[in-house]
Amino acid sequence: MFNNVISNLNIEICILYFMKIHNFCAGPSILPKEVFEDASIAVKDYNNSGLSLLEISHRSHAFVEIMDEARDLSLELLSLDGQNYTSLFLQGGASTQFLMTAYNFMKNEAAFLNTGTWSEKAIKEARLFGNVDILGSSKDDNFNHIPDYKMSKEYDYFHCTSNNTIFGTQINNFIKSNTPVFCDMSSDIFSRKLDFSKFDLIYAGAQKNLGPAGATLVIIKNSLLKNINENTPSMMNYKVHADKSSMFNTPPVFSVYVSLLNMRWLKKMGGITKIEENNRKKADLLYSEIDINPLFKGHAIEKDRSIMNATFTLNNDDFKESFESMLKEANIVALSGHRSVGGYRASMYNAMEIDSVKLLVEVMSELESKI
Repeated sequence: MFNNVISNLNIEICILYFMKIHNFCAGPSILPKEVFEDASIAVKDYNNSGLSLLEISHRSHAFVEIMDEARDLSLELLSLDGQNYTSLFLQGGASTQFLMTAYNFMKNEAAFLNTGTWSEKAIKEARLFGNVDILGSSKDDNFNHIPDYKMSKEYDYFHCTSNNTIFGTQINNFIKSNTPVFCDMSSDIFSRKLDFSKFDLIYAGAQKNLGPAGATLVIIKNSLLKNINENTPSMMNYKVHADKSSMFNTPPVFSVYVSLLNMRWLKKMGGITKIEENNRKKADLLYSEIDINPLFKGHAIEKDRSIMNATFTLNNDDFKESFESMLKEANIVALSGHRSVGGYRASMYNAMEIDSVKLLVEVMSELESKI
């Protein structure tokens, strides 16, 4: 089936056809090979201590060092000053942050940008605590773009979702405002350069672009910690977690450690500047094929396309069986789109190698040649 494809590829990529599983899963996502290797060693014996990472005390000097480095490195990679921002590793995923942000800071009214499923879930939780003003929504167009919006007054906070895994859109321009800006960056944290000082609170579930499921990274401006609502329960209270250096309760030890390994890898790779360069090459390669191949159509409009999650469909379902058979032969997995969009979704997180994207493009091109 792939004779024409293989003839156009170098030996290294040909080997990938038969050796490697190319995982385009939207989350939990792939991680660098060396991160898996280092983590597996630590599970057996952490730092030659004779103990597994999974059994050392979270109060031990060894784990306190892990937590401190992870928190410091997260700020360093985002070019944020530890004097003005605090980094936390919490549990409960981004879904708990939908609730936690409102619990801590909703006094009267908050503003939201509705760009998809995760935004709608955050809106639902915020409405338990006060009024919600939706400044813009692309729901009528099945969330295929980022809506225009403006802020005509001040709110308790403004909440947005930077990247939308389901619909394949991404915010490129964030407005400045006197209102505190909160952003769910679960699926594109550490993937591109932004002025992160524009944000007063950032949160990200680890499992999409940072580490394994179990931890949630929260970056919060220190000035906000003075404005937390009274009677916020301890486990929901950002200041309680900040005062305890993210160790108020037993933290998700393994997830924090693997997230640290991944951030070390990212720094060694050249940081966010270098990884963004790689991410854009991957995205440009795939979107170019989607645009020139008459068998496929992208879901998101061009200016708002995500470099993390490319969503697309077949123009003719008669080719579905052939395409998916070819994907299986090429060891390409987890490409199915969410039921809200259908079709396919290629998630190209930081650890995704460009050769995997090249292989997907070659399969798409080979399908066209069969017409």
